[in-house]
Amino acid sequence: MMDQSGWIALGIAGLWLGLFALGTLGASRAAGRSAWLFGRARGRARLAAAGFRLAFVLALAGPLLWLAVPVLHEADPLWTMGPPAAFGLIGAMLTAAGAMIAFAAQMSMGASWRVGVAPEEVGALVTGGLYRISRNPAFLGQAMLLAGLALAIPALPTLLAAVLFPAAASVQIRDEEQALRAAHGADYDRWAARVPRWIGGAAFMRRR
Repeated sequence: MMDQSGWIALGIAGLWLGLFALGTLGASRAAGRSAWLFGRARGRARLAAAGFRLAFVLALAGPLLWLAVPVLHEADPLWTMGPPAAFGLIGAMLTAAGAMIAFAAQMSMGASWRVGVAPEEVGALVTGGLYRISRNPAFLGQAMLLAGLALAIPALPTLLAAVLFPAAASVQIRDEEQALRAAHGADYDRWAARVPRWIGGAAFMRRR
């Protein structure tokens, strides 16, 4: 079931996706080359790229498909129960917070922004702003956005998206760390030693 909070969360996610595309285009123009590197992905990186795409397709298109095809949402126990009012509101707020964090992190990267990993195209090391508290604030924001959608629109597609995205991100993060360490050496190691991979203060998030 989708209530007002669900529609708000879905609208915020759609707006963020549009801003993400515009920001990626702007980074490509600033750097004089495409910031979209998923097309070069191989091996496990290709799986991660597919995981990212699938997570957002499930999160954004899944609820609309469930609405359009009643037999699907009728078979989904999460959808038929619907969210408690408080969960819907919390989900919409979490979606908004995640979208803002993800977009701010993307803008902070400027011409160094990449979507995917290519060792030969590593940009300047960005360590200011949100990158003082997390080495991957864009991924953190996107994970929050998807978790918010799953709360605001409880359904199998949104739940699967919220689980799939962190798994895909973890794969890409490790590839990015290897590329950054190779390109920036000691500067990267010093930054990685003081800033957590995800965010500080959470015992379950390891720094390395």
